[in-house]
Amino acid sequence: MTFEEVKKLDDTYIMHTFKRKPVCFVEGEGVTVKDEEGKEYLDLLSGIGVDSLGHCHPRVAEAIAEQAQKLIHVSNYFYIEKRGEVAKLISEMANECIPTFFRAPWKTFFANSGAEANECAIKLARLWAKKESSGGHIILVLEGSFHGRTLATLAATAQPDKQEPFQPLPEGFIAIPPNDINALRNIWWEYPGQIAAIMMEPIQGEGGVIPIDPDYLFEATKLERRNGALSILDEVQTGFYRCGTYPFMFQNAGITPDIFTFAKGVASGMPMGGCVARIEVAEAFEPGDHGSTFGGSNLAAAAAYATLDTLKTGNFGERVENRGDYFADKLLALDEITEVRGSGLMIGAVLKDEFKAPFVVDAALDAGFIINATDEHTLRFLPPLIIEEKDIDKFIAALPQICIDSKQKEIEAAEAAKKAEEEAAAAQEEYDRLMKEAENVNANFKEVMEMLKDKVGNAEDKLGDALKKDAAQKKSSSDDAAEGGASEETK
Repeated sequence: MTFEEVKKLDDTYIMHTFKRKPVCFVEGEGVTVKDEEGKEYLDLLSGIGVDSLGHCHPRVAEAIAEQAQKLIHVSNYFYIEKRGEVAKLISEMANECIPTFFRAPWKTFFANSGAEANECAIKLARLWAKKESSGGHIILVLEGSFHGRTLATLAATAQPDKQEPFQPLPEGFIAIPPNDINALRNIWWEYPGQIAAIMMEPIQGEGGVIPIDPDYLFEATKLERRNGALSILDEVQTGFYRCGTYPFMFQNAGITPDIFTFAKGVASGMPMGGCVARIEVAEAFEPGDHGSTFGGSNLAAAAAYATLDTLKTGNFGERVENRGDYFADKLLALDEITEVRGSGLMIGAVLKDEFKAPFVVDAALDAGFIINATDEHTLRFLPPLIIEEKDIDKFIAALPQICIDSKQKEIEAAEAAKKAEEEAAAAQEEYDRLMKEAENVNANFKEVMEMLKDKVGNAEDKLGDALKKDAAQKKSSSDDAAEGGASEETK
């Protein structure tokens, strides 16, 4: 199937919730993908942080193929092979930085996405607060956060431009400024006994790759425990060694949350997300309180186990730390870059004002590199964790020319926008002309109808008079005939 055929089907039958780039990838291996014409691209986005082990990792592909031939799905009414092993791996990963004396099993609810995982965390926090604490329902969130696109997680996403089209949203979410410890302390005084949890991303990914200060995270977890609430860490984008050293970013920050969520990097592209809680918090859930038809299916569990076991045994923490530092240093050495943020292989690079990130992304795609922009000047990099220094060098060498080429993309976009504006103006002018003609036709039609109405009225009057005369004439003739008959009888 050609690209144009694929695009036509997509345009015709699929809801357009994403602005798609003009390419269709059909094959991938490691850090590269190919389009339908065989052109290769270096993937520095990995499906938005999903393909941690690169594309079609042999162990994961084999696990998926083997499981698909055995059993794909049976539902959560039954025990599922591998799912418990995946949950055990996650629990072991979460316990890595906790002293042995304090370690306890973490319990996981399996979903299909990060939004579902966060939805579960919100429900669990409110239920726990009702059963075990003050009964508070408020979830504190940080300005600039992104937690999903369901109604509840959108309410938790403190970005007004994303929320506005869907108002009114569920209540009970209050946004506070990140890294402002005084504002954090004051909020507990303003809403005593009403706060169930504080929900935070350790690095705000969609918000521009903005790290939250570890001291702030520590203070937040301390305050919530002191006030009988819970801490929720959204590790959807940061989890599973994405940020280097440890499996989860909260470990890098030196804290332990009550609940954390994951998705993206867990299963190499198979849909899976999850909500993980300390055992005493997890037990607030009872059968029927929450659920998922597909969550933790046989196929997804097989993919997740192969992915996580490979990550856990492959010394990825140190590898990601080293590759991330190398990538960040190389970016900072470029004249086109003014700032680099993030941790490990979750990197945001701020461009000079003269360059616009969306056009740099387009120019990079033309040059064979897949990257992302979070705002007008920030590039986001979430490469596969298996990326090598030579791959990074290849991109770094190309980026200056890509930035130059992006200026032409910007010119082309401006010209296209101007042309579209002119076409829209011409279309509006033609529309206005046709509407004017229609008004004239309508006015003429009304005038003609009035004339016809008058003529029809006159004709009706004449017809009425004629009918009356005819009836009178007939009556007169009938009367004359009757009188004539009577005269003959008299004679």
